[in-house]
Amino acid sequence: MFPPCVTYLEATVDMLWSIVGVAMTIVASLFYQPSGYENAATDGSEVVLVSYQRAADVGDLVTKLRSGDPRERVAAACQLQQLGSEARSAIPALVERLADGSPVDPMACGRDRFYWSKDTERELTAGEEAAAALVAIGTESLPPLVTASRAPQWVARRNAVWALGALDDGRAAAPVLMALADREPPVRRVAAWALGALQASDAVPALIAALKDSDAEVRSQVAWALGTIGDRRAVDGLIAALKDEGERVRSQAAWALGALGDRRASDALAGLLKDPSARVRKQAAWALGTIGR
Repeated sequence: MFPPCVTYLEATVDMLWSIVGVAMTIVASLFYQPSGYENAATDGSEVVLVSYQRAADVGDLVTKLRSGDPRERVAAACQLQQLGSEARSAIPALVERLADGSPVDPMACGRDRFYWSKDTERELTAGEEAAAALVAIGTESLPPLVTASRAPQWVARRNAVWALGALDDGRAAAPVLMALADREPPVRRVAAWALGALQASDAVPALIAALKDSDAEVRSQVAWALGTIGDRRAVDGLIAALKDEGERVRSQAAWALGALGDRRASDALAGLLKDPSARVRKQAAWALGTIGR
């Protein structure tokens, strides 16, 4: 375990909140009573039984996924997410919805939806919520998500690739690696994150090459992925990234080198202590402390 660092958290927290939301929605149901739940206990008993009553069956929710109202589509995807594997019959409709990028009010899924969220003001899309629902269903979603990762709409590809990373199934690594070469930067950025989340060590050479991607946000996410995977083949490429024109890239590369803990990076990190960016200097100092210089 490495000490927490600012850049690492900033680079990953938005994606991780999405994944945490999938799992914690289920956990939260043990402590809160969203619509559809009721308590049933016999008098004098110390055991409280919790029974689930579906507010709407899967078929009704699938119909709402195809509604002309984007708010209704988002709400349906959120409800399917809460059903988890019970919503498996909705997989085709959810995959169909991955391309839906229409933004709606964040309250479309109810106030409890944001109990685990960082940003309560961020608008929701049915495509993102459909991806989260597919993750909640489980690995049955993997084959159609692999197909969706090659969809003609870049929004669908991005959401599918995110879901493949969030499923945490090693079989997703190959299609996600292909997405690292996608023509759209948002897809490549999510692919880099997913490869890190999957601990895809076979992707390290491609990730090292992607440190020279034309998009700074992609390069930053790639540096995070390399630090997360922890393969020291990345050291030389990350040292070169310390001279990147992008402040966030330099900072993330410094974090990754600290995470790798390889002393070959010490001199380059020491030079970064004179970087014009306070953020980068702080990250370099953390990395040097972690390496042990």
